[in-house]
Amino acid sequence: MHTLKMGCYAALCAALLASPAHAEKADRDKPVNLEADMVTIDDIRKVSVYQGNVILSQGTLMLRADRVQATQNAEGLDTLSATGRPATFRQKLDGRDEFIDGFADRIEYNSVNSQLEMIGQAQLRRGSDELRGAQISYNANTEFYKVVGQPDAKTPAGRVRAVIRPKPRTDQPAEKP
Repeated sequence: MHTLKMGCYAALCAALLASPAHAEKADRDKPVNLEADMVTIDDIRKVSVYQGNVILSQGTLMLRADRVQATQNAEGLDTLSATGRPATFRQKLDGRDEFIDGFADRIEYNSVNSQLEMIGQAQLRRGSDELRGAQISYNANTEFYKVVGQPDAKTPAGRVRAVIRPKPRTDQPAEKP
């Protein structure tokens, strides 16, 4: 494990904790653990690059990627980009015994507008529900999702797919003996 400056940790944490669907708020107060085969930090440009089997964890959050790049601005985190085949994340939803899982060739986060982009074979799973497409966009401020298929695809695999499973009914009448 590499010892990194606190600003680099904060940048990664802030980016990843803004992930979709009300992530576990308690994670923000947990320590960040980061492992990579190599890290480079450019303090002048405020860019940190982690390469080779990158694993970041903080509380219930787990991110895995081949490469992660974080840039900072005067307020802290500016952008984060994770690439892999696929890059993945998993995090517990706040107040529920449920997780959200994300998979894509590239995962990008912009802290200025709280925009998450999952690009290339993107997939989000929440419980038994899932979204798939060439690209999934999510804005944490507006809680707005957009899923785009492969526009030039001639096969069903290039279209957007959603699976929404029925939720168990809680208003079932009691069975009579």
